[in-house]
Amino acid sequence: MTTSTIPTRTLAPAPTPRSTRRWLALSVLALAQFLVVLDASIVNIALPVLGTQLGMDTAALAWVITAYVLAFGGLLLFGGRLADRFGHRRIFLVGTAGFVAASALAGLSFTSEMLLASRVLQGASAALLAPAALALLTQLFPETRERAKALGVWGGVAGIGSAAGVLLGGVLTATLGWQSVFFVNVPIGLGVLAAIPFLITRDTSLTRSRIDVPGAITITAALVAAVGALSAVEQVGFLHPLTLGLAAAAVVLGLAFVAIERRVSNPLVPLSVFRNRNLTVGNVVMLLVGVAMVALFFALSVFMQTVLGYDALTTGLTQLPLAGALVIVAGVVPSVVGRIGVRATLVGSLLVLAAGLVWLALAPADATFVTQLLGPTLLIGIGLGGAFVTTTQLAVDDVEGGEAGLAGGLVNTSQQIGGAIGLAVLATVAAMRTDALLAEGVAAPEALTSGFSWLFLGTAAVAVLASVIAGMVGRGRPDPADLPEPQV
Repeated sequence: MTTSTIPTRTLAPAPTPRSTRRWLALSVLALAQFLVVLDASIVNIALPVLGTQLGMDTAALAWVITAYVLAFGGLLLFGGRLADRFGHRRIFLVGTAGFVAASALAGLSFTSEMLLASRVLQGASAALLAPAALALLTQLFPETRERAKALGVWGGVAGIGSAAGVLLGGVLTATLGWQSVFFVNVPIGLGVLAAIPFLITRDTSLTRSRIDVPGAITITAALVAAVGALSAVEQVGFLHPLTLGLAAAAVVLGLAFVAIERRVSNPLVPLSVFRNRNLTVGNVVMLLVGVAMVALFFALSVFMQTVLGYDALTTGLTQLPLAGALVIVAGVVPSVVGRIGVRATLVGSLLVLAAGLVWLALAPADATFVTQLLGPTLLIGIGLGGAFVTTTQLAVDDVEGGEAGLAGGLVNTSQQIGGAIGLAVLATVAAMRTDALLAEGVAAPEALTSGFSWLFLGTAAVAVLASVIAGMVGRGRPDPADLPEPQV
């Protein structure tokens, strides 16, 4: 009997296996990533109650989210390089321990200042944890086909975390108080800390180069300024001096970073890494996927509560089909990639996502979930599941072990910056459309619905743009010449 198999290219395998129980190790790493993704959304539902008890007004409450995003997005590249320098397992454990401690402090907070400081520590710890975890995944699964399966699990967990945040935030806040949205991280994080030393070997192959401190400071400041400018757009508008000042600082610091990286002997981000076409395209597409994903989850949640009148718990429950579709597709994507290639899978996923968003934009102000929202949210889940997994695969493939942390930091940074852009720009567009209709005397539900429709259409346009860029990937169906000889 003859059989044929998909080629199994091996990418710079580690000298010794990092684990003899790789899939169990992956589940623990994914659990830690789940906490990072969950924390970006679970806090939102608790904000009104939290603000009442700690005496925080609307502007102060915005900083509960912004403090986390600034620290996380600003330190991701530095965190990835620290993992490459001092060891991926070591930095992962340090980041997880810091995240657990910060979560406990946030839950124990009795002043707004204590809470905001805890959120900064949470974000900084997540910036260590996330790229180190992704680097460990690439080392645990050096073979392309198995790595694709592992990334399918990774993408599914990320999807669950994004959708579960709204549901869990509502349940925990209503039953155990706002503190529980932070305390829930503690037992899970402690379990991760206990398990990893028994599942993944100690770090042995480390880079010995010195850390590029000027580059690290400059890029961190540039990213913080960029995220800060995008956050300021939501609060004070595009032309406010604060927004313009932060944007200008981000540009100047970004140019300074490029100049530094060209001159130092051991750059934080070697510019040569962008010669890897798949890595570069993967990060650009991930930025656009971040734009779509964050804007979508924000708008869908607000639309259901402000226009359709759903409570927080019902809103969370209605997002479970989307999350379920995302998880199922994330598990199926590796086999699809094996059949038709990364490029076709990614382009198709992004077009499905765009179709779902256009369909969602047609929902009226009196939409019912089953007849007018379930279909488009299922399409969106399918598209996001396929896009997230294949984009991550592109961004970390063909990367040497000594730069695995950097690759993880880059792709996470792209997603975070994209999310900040999407929320700032598209939410502003939606608000402008709603305000214009209200000024014309249109009823509030219809005006709000029209604003959200513009946001969903804008997000669909972003997905189409991402599909065009994804078409630049130089990898499609496996070349028959690369297939192994049939075996008897």
